[in-house]
Amino acid sequence: MAPAPNQNELGILDILVKSNKLSAVDAEAARSAFVSTNTPVSDWLIKQNKVTEEDLVVARAQFYNVPFVNISDQPVSPVALSLVEQSVAKRLQVLPFEYKADKRELSVAMANPIDLSAIEFLEQKTGARIKPYAAVAAEVSGAIDTRYTQSLSTEVTAALKEAGQEEEAVKTVDIRRMGEFIKEAPIAKIVTTILEYAVKSRASDVHIEPLEERVRVRYRIDGILHEKLVLPRRIHDSLVSRIKILSDLKIDEKRIPQDGRFNFRTETEEVDLRISTLPTVHGEKVVMRLLKKTGAVPTMQELGLRGRALKNLDESILRPHGIILVTGPTGSGKTTTLYSILTKISTTKVNVVTVEDPVEYQITGVNQVQINPQAGLTFASGLRSFLRQDPNIIMVGEVRDQETADLAVQAALTGHLVFSTLHTNNAAGALPRLLDMQAEPYLLASTITAIIGQRVARKICPHCKTTYTPAPEIIDDIKKVLGKLWTFDPATAKTPVQLFKGKGCTECGNTGYLGRVGIFEVLPISEKIGRLVLEHAPTSEIEAAAVSEGMITMKQDGYLKVVEGVTTIEEILRVAQE
Repeated sequence: MAPAPNQNELGILDILVKSNKLSAVDAEAARSAFVSTNTPVSDWLIKQNKVTEEDLVVARAQFYNVPFVNISDQPVSPVALSLVEQSVAKRLQVLPFEYKADKRELSVAMANPIDLSAIEFLEQKTGARIKPYAAVAAEVSGAIDTRYTQSLSTEVTAALKEAGQEEEAVKTVDIRRMGEFIKEAPIAKIVTTILEYAVKSRASDVHIEPLEERVRVRYRIDGILHEKLVLPRRIHDSLVSRIKILSDLKIDEKRIPQDGRFNFRTETEEVDLRISTLPTVHGEKVVMRLLKKTGAVPTMQELGLRGRALKNLDESILRPHGIILVTGPTGSGKTTTLYSILTKISTTKVNVVTVEDPVEYQITGVNQVQINPQAGLTFASGLRSFLRQDPNIIMVGEVRDQETADLAVQAALTGHLVFSTLHTNNAAGALPRLLDMQAEPYLLASTITAIIGQRVARKICPHCKTTYTPAPEIIDDIKKVLGKLWTFDPATAKTPVQLFKGKGCTECGNTGYLGRVGIFEVLPISEKIGRLVLEHAPTSEIEAAAVSEGMITMKQDGYLKVVEGVTTIEEILRVAQE
C-alpha cells in the first residue's frame, strides 16, 4: 500500500498496540525514529522486523475504516475480472474480485484503498459503484498476474449469453438445444481450466457447489479446502451436464446421487477422475477426486517413517504370516502407506492380492480387486475367495465388520500375511475396537504383529521457509511431550531455540506449506501387550505399556519433525491433538 501521511501513521501505531501486534516499547521506539529522523513509521517497523506487512495493512485499513481482504484466500469472480482490463488493473494496482449485479457493486482489492482518483476512474469505466478493500501491495500485484492469466471471463460471458441474460421465473428446457449447448466451447473450456488448475496446484479433490446466488469452486490442497473461483449461478446446470457427459452419467437424473469416472491428460501428467454428484437444495453438487496415474508410489522413508518406528515395521513385514493394521481417520494417508509397503514386498516370488474400495493406484505385479456390493463382492466375500487363490500376501481395504475381522484372523492363522486399515484415533485403540467386533482375544494376541497409527501434516514450503523464536510456553509444551527425546541444551547452544514456518510465496499459493508428510506411531505386539489384550485392557493402558517399551507416539514424532523444521507446531496440534 502506498505510504500514508506520516502523522496518520502515528495513529496506526496505537491500533497495532491495541491489537497486540506491537509492544508499547517498540511503538515508542518507532515514534522516536519518526521524530528524530523523520523515518516513516511503516518503513521503520518493517525494517526492524517488528510487524508483518499484513499486520500493517490491517491496522491501516482499520485506521481509514476500510475493510481488509486477504487476496490469496479470496475467490475471484470471472465476471468481476471482465469489467476491468488487466492493463488498467496493473496500472492502478487493483484486483476486482466480486460483482453484485443487483446492486451494480464491484468489490476491488487495492494496494492504496484511499486513492480517490483511482476509485472515481474505475466507477466511470465500469459504470458500477466501487467498494474498495485494503490488501497487501505485493499480493495484489502477484494476483493480477496469476488471476487474469487463469481467468475464465471470456468463457463465462459467452456461456451466460448462451444461457440467456434474464433469469426466467419458470425455466423452459429446450431438449433439442441442451445437447449442443453443453458441448459448446465456453463450458468445455471452463471445465478444462478448472481441472488444469487442480492438477497444477496438486489438489486431491475439486468441489463444485451451487449456492443460492452463485457457484463456488473449492480445491482440497494438502488436505485443506481453498475457495478459488466463483461462477454465476446460471451456468451451473450446463457445467454439471458437461461433467456428467464426460463421466457417462445420466444428464436428466438429478434426484439421486450418481458416480462415474473419466481420465484427464495435461501436457505433463495424466489423472484418473472419480466423479460423485449429490442433489442439494440449490442443485447438484459435484465432487471430483483426482488420482494420479503418473508418478511412483512413495517409499516408507519418503512418507516420513524413520528410526525405531521404521525398524519395527520392517521387522513385521518380513514375517511370513500375521496381521499388520494401519489406523487413523479418513484422509490420514492409510491407503498410501499400505501401497508403499506392498510396493516394497511385492516380488515375482510372492502372490499378492488386494480387495479395495476404490483401487486408487495400480501397482505392477499385484492382483487388485475393486469391491462391488451390488454384485455381491464385498470385503468379506472377496477375502473368502482369496484363500482359494494361493496367496502369500493379502490386503483388505478396511475391516468394517465382525465377518471381515474373523476372516482376516483365519487367513493369518493359516500362514498368510494380511494388511488392512481400521478407523481408530491411535494404534492402541485398534485392539479394543477389534474386541468390540467380537474377535477372540487369544487369536488377536497371537496373529497381530504390528499396528501403525498415522496422520498427515503439511510440510513447510522450502521456498519461503524462515525461522522464529517461539514463546516460552510453546517450548515448555515441546519439552513436556518429547521428554527424553528433547536434546536441546541451553548451556552449550549459542542461540535460543528456533522453530520454522513459511512466510507464503507464489510457489505455495501464499499458504507457507508445500506438500505433506506423515507422522507415525508403530506399536509391535509384544508379550506384555498380548497379555493386556487377553485381559481386555483399555486403550490408555495398552498405550502406556507400548510407550514404556520404547514406542514413540504420533505427537512425539510430530514434535520431532517440528524441531527439525519439517512442519509447524500449528499443523501438529491441528492433526494430532487428542
